[in-house]
Amino acid sequence: MTRKPLVEDPNDDGIEVTGLKDWAAGVPGVLHAMRPALSAMGVARTARLLTSINQKDGFDCMSCAWPDPGRRHSAEFCENGAKAVTWEATPLTVSREFWAEHSVDDLAGRSEYWLGQQGRLTEPVYKAPGEDHYRPVSWDEAFRLAAEALNGLDHPDQASFYTSGRASNEAAFVYQLFVRAFGTNNLPDCSNMCHESTGSALVETIGVGKSTVTYEDIPQADLIIIMGQNPGTNHPRMLSALERAKRAGASIIAINPLPEAGLIRFKNPQNARGVIGKGTKMADQFCQIRLGGDGPLLQAVIQRVLAAEDAAPGTVLDHAFIEQHTSGLDELRASVADLDEQAVLRATGLTSTEIDELARRYLAADKVIVTWAMGLTQHTQAVATIKEIVNLLLLRGHMGRPGAGASPIRGHSNVQGDRTMGIWEKMPDSFMDALAAEFGFEPPRRHGLDSVDSVRAMQRGDVRFWMALGGNFVSAISDTASAEAALRGTAMTVQVSTKLNRSHGVTGDAALILPTLGRTEIDRQASGDQFITVEDTVCAVHASRGKVDPVADTLLSEVAIISRLARATLADRQPIDWAAFEADYGTIRHHISRVVPGCEDYERKVASEEGFVLPHGPRDSRTFETATGKARFTANRFEPIELEPGRLLLQTVRSHDQFNTTIYSRNDRYRGIKSGRDVVFVHPDDLAERGIADGDVIDVYSEWPGQPDRVLRGFRAVAYPTARGCAAAYFPEANVLVPLDSTARESNTPVSKAVVVRIERAAA
Repeated sequence: MTRKPLVEDPNDDGIEVTGLKDWAAGVPGVLHAMRPALSAMGVARTARLLTSINQKDGFDCMSCAWPDPGRRHSAEFCENGAKAVTWEATPLTVSREFWAEHSVDDLAGRSEYWLGQQGRLTEPVYKAPGEDHYRPVSWDEAFRLAAEALNGLDHPDQASFYTSGRASNEAAFVYQLFVRAFGTNNLPDCSNMCHESTGSALVETIGVGKSTVTYEDIPQADLIIIMGQNPGTNHPRMLSALERAKRAGASIIAINPLPEAGLIRFKNPQNARGVIGKGTKMADQFCQIRLGGDGPLLQAVIQRVLAAEDAAPGTVLDHAFIEQHTSGLDELRASVADLDEQAVLRATGLTSTEIDELARRYLAADKVIVTWAMGLTQHTQAVATIKEIVNLLLLRGHMGRPGAGASPIRGHSNVQGDRTMGIWEKMPDSFMDALAAEFGFEPPRRHGLDSVDSVRAMQRGDVRFWMALGGNFVSAISDTASAEAALRGTAMTVQVSTKLNRSHGVTGDAALILPTLGRTEIDRQASGDQFITVEDTVCAVHASRGKVDPVADTLLSEVAIISRLARATLADRQPIDWAAFEADYGTIRHHISRVVPGCEDYERKVASEEGFVLPHGPRDSRTFETATGKARFTANRFEPIELEPGRLLLQTVRSHDQFNTTIYSRNDRYRGIKSGRDVVFVHPDDLAERGIADGDVIDVYSEWPGQPDRVLRGFRAVAYPTARGCAAAYFPEANVLVPLDSTARESNTPVSKAVVVRIERAAA
């Protein structure tokens, strides 16, 4: 073992602030990846794992859903992918003595960074009612305790079953089968908190809630518009694909409140330009938009496109595509006809000249991709904004042809695959019919609870049992205090985890932690070594095989945990052979092929080195399974966010050394932050107006009608070139400011990118 657990929980006393970087990656990216890996895992383990990640015969990166190219480098990983492997594959383990030394209350008071540095979990532990410590238990005892709690509920809907996007397709399929065989559709997942707005908008407008582009489309594009997205930190391998597009002649427009280093310049460490040269300039235009202004901006561009068509009829719009494949153009025209330019400028913080330039670039391009992430999806009017992206693409036929389309970028490695496998509280009747036919039981049809509604149900006492297959729900969900109180009001919480996180310190009356294999580890079952499958952000499904021995022989796989829990809970209530699933994952894939649309002959398809791509009507054949049978133009109205004097709009963001709630280090070198996270980024002029200086300690108050202010105390003000009137703070620390009731219309996604706040000098 090359590392010991972190003893002291660090604070921000030694924080350093140096300012924004204007390029990403390069040699420093390699060094920042390799030093932690070699320190934590040693040379041999590092070499074995980092040469296997994202390879055709290796394992899929657990840190994001970015697709793999057909031809791959020997080092097909990014800095954060290497850190994700290091975090999971450390040989450091949590000892039995740890549980006696640290109470649940102690764990709840620790930082995410400290918790993650304690090492891998290796045996089940249980917190009994009325006690404040976990204690090790056997697997049989753990399953008995969970099954007794489930079977003791008044009805199945008193349980809710969360899923993280790291679960494999096989685990997700068995999990949803168990939950529905138990009798509920309460299947919240992490997609509820990130891309649910995307799914809502795309299903209504094009019939499929997924990307319409493939990896190969990116270098063929003439123009790539990147909205509300920071690929340099959240999915760095995207920068390589964008570099290819730039080298092929594409233009890039970045639309974001914050300037991000990866969209300024990219130094690719795998070529000479990135090592000894200046790298590649990325964004040709940067639109520094005000939070919440993306929808009005898109409408202003659409208005300009329609005006260009009116000035030169028949030369701008793709009339053949529109006539054959779309409906609703007249409604769209009417919705933007009286658009108030001054209102758009107030909402966006941009000038008419900047919007004109964006429109000109769009009109000059024959192949356009619009790509986005949570900077768009976590707003009150997020669904309407994404519908406007579809409107813009449809006008000139940028759908269902090479180099063009809509490209939502999923953040978690298999969040899209989990949804495909049935992890959704509102799966259609066609899926339920297939489950019933395949397994011989009638699944529940009533829609279940999503993530936000699960918290509300726990608050009411309607949900008494909470289980999480991976993830860190307490830190991921909005309104931290409300979520913690809700979970503490349950009878039992069960967490399937690889390492400690804050959710383990926020428990029901009773609690279990069930340790599981990581994706890097060999999964040995009765029929031999198993592989799992995942679906990336462009609908490609492929295999993933662990490469190192498990860190402990007491670990079970996710599939084994779910299967054994199902057997303990359901016994012979349903005619399902749970033991067969655990013994041979091919059995699961056989059932997937008969239940999940597009997965016919699943086992054979995933046996190919390249895997296979799921069918996608809009992309493959310009067919659209919508209410009209065509792609739908939509009319949307945007309500301006009116702020009282002295208020700001705050968004939560990740640091560079972070994946979701996992904190790899307390640095964010691209934004110039070292050894600290308790900061708020604010424009220098906005600080000056409030009499606050760069470096002052401040309190941040979020305001929500009819409720007491939520407060984040003792944070450092950092003067930063964000858009005027906007601020940013790190997730998950700032989640306490996001009201539970502040959610996106239609999708119910927490509004973490437009929190109304005021900042004041910290109380003494």
